[in-house]
Parts: sequence; C-alpha cells; structure tokens
Amino acid sequence: MKPLAQLLRLAVTGVALCASTLAFAQYPNRPITLVVPWGAGGGTDAVARFIASLMEKDLGQPVNVVNRTGGSGVVGHSAIASAAPDGYTIGMITVEITMMHHQKLTELNPASYTPIALVNLDPAGFQVRADSPYKTLNDALAAIKANPGKFKASGTGQGGIWHLALAGMLSDAKIDPASVPWVPSNGAAPGLLDLAAGGVEFVPCSLPEARSLIDAGKVRALTVMADQRAALFPDVPTLKEAAGLTWTAGAWRGIAAPKGIPADVQAKLEASVKKAWDSKEYKDFMTQRGFGVLWGSSQEFASFMTKGDANMKTVMTAVGIAK
Repeated sequence: MKPLAQLLRLAVTGVALCASTLAFAQYPNRPITLVVPWGAGGGTDAVARFIASLMEKDLGQPVNVVNRTGGSGVVGHSAIASAAPDGYTIGMITVEITMMHHQKLTELNPASYTPIALVNLDPAGFQVRADSPYKTLNDALAAIKANPGKFKASGTGQGGIWHLALAGMLSDAKIDPASVPWVPSNGAAPGLLDLAAGGVEFVPCSLPEARSLIDAGKVRALTVMADQRAALFPDVPTLKEAAGLTWTAGAWRGIAAPKGIPADVQAKLEASVKKAWDSKEYKDFMTQRGFGVLWGSSQEFASFMTKGDANMKTVMTAVGIAK
C-alpha cells in the first residue's frame, strides 16, 4: 500500500504542477486593469491609453484604463500598490511617487511596487521671455545671485516637480533656492502665459510644454536639465554644457505592478510594454504630442526611481517642504 500511496501523491503533485504551469502559460486569461492616478484627457492618461491599446494587441486580452484621481496622486498610486499581486492590476506611476512620502502625504515610495518599465521622461527646461536680457543660463544665474528675491518663477504648484527642478538647479549652483520666490500656478501653461506677460521672469517647465511659445518667439529656453540635449530642441544646451552643473530633473512615467507579483508575470508584462515602446506607432504618438521617449527595463527603472527619490529628498529638505 505504501508504494501505491506514494504514487498517488506524486500523481497529485504532478497534476498541481501542470495546472500551475498551464495557468502561467495562459496569462493573461482575463482583462487587465491599468490604473492612472491622474485625470482623463491629461498627458499621463493619453500615454497610458496608447500603451494599453498596444498591449491589448500583444497579450490578446483587454487592458482597461481606469482613472483614480485625488489626493495629489495618492489615491491612484495607492490603488496600484494595494491591488492583488497577480498581474491583473497594473498602473502608470509618475514622478510624484518620489515626492509624496517626503511630504508625509503617504507612506508609499518606489519600493512599494514591482517596477515593469520606464516609458517616458520630459526633463525640465529653463525658460525666459524672448526679450529677456539673459542670453545664457550663466547670465541668469549671475543675476539671481546678485539680486536674491528680485526674480520670480512659476509653472506648477508649490512643491511640484518644476518648482523642485529649479530649486535643485539653484542648489547645485550654490545659490539659495529661496533666492527665486515661487509663484504657484495650476500647471506650466498658465505659468508660461504669466512669463510672456511679464508677471514672472523664469519658468522651469519641460520643453514640450513650452514648445508653442518657443515656436511663436515669445519665450526662449536657456537649458534642459538632462544628460543629453532634447531631439526636439537640439540647440538648447544641457545644464552641464551651459553651466557645468550635474543636476538633472524631469517628469517621468512608468508602468508598475503591486509588490510581489510572480517574476514570470513581471517578465511577460515587461516584454509586452517593450514591444509597445519599440513600435513606430508609439514613437510617432509621443513625437506628435511632444513627449520624450526613454526606456528603462524593470531593473533600470528601479535604480532610476531610487536615485530620483534621493534627489527629491535632498531638494525638498533644502526648500523646507520635506517633513
């Protein structure tokens, strides 16, 4: 009887293993939800929906985008992190995940997720009016250093990514970030209009956001806070080229899943996102929208977020926003 019992146990184990293998082989066998922490119609929503449409074709299952807004991004990011770690709920996380926990808005941080892939980066620029006397970044930095408090900047809310991009640049230049008072706005567009009208002197938003006013000859970009020049504006120098500074900052988007999803599911999702990112359709879409394209594998995305989180903590502490 003992040998028979052992055979039965082996048979049951084999069936279970086969079932498990089959379950993964069939992943996904039902629709996937892709959570977006920001509103419908915005840039993050547009990028997420385009990637979702391409993933649907590759995976053979619907990838349904759901907008979970509120709490300055906390609600949606929480929905992604707290979902079942089975690969059927993923999301598009954004740069705010490296910022919110330093303000005690949430305990979530980059380590709260399984990274899938980084798909986009829009580095901060530094814009002045077209008739500004500052022709180079060094001109502007010298004026700021000589006249602390005289010049104002705008482009997002207090403590938003563009505010912190400017603060980090000034800190790197050994200038007190408080030297340029920040005028909160509901985004780059109103900040740029204020710049063109003479209400503020600087707007450190992304080049794509400033594109229409740059093309119209209303504003000029003095630098881009990235390691490489932007393909859209090849004549705009990097911070290192313009002033010897190493600071980089920008708004980014990436696909992530709840912490603890199976490694093979993570690999399948990463491969699907990479296929979408590599497609001509995606590159054309991003170029038309003026978004930057940057790929980061799951491991590269994890390292990217770790570095960004440390940078945000440093600059948020410097400007008194970190709690």
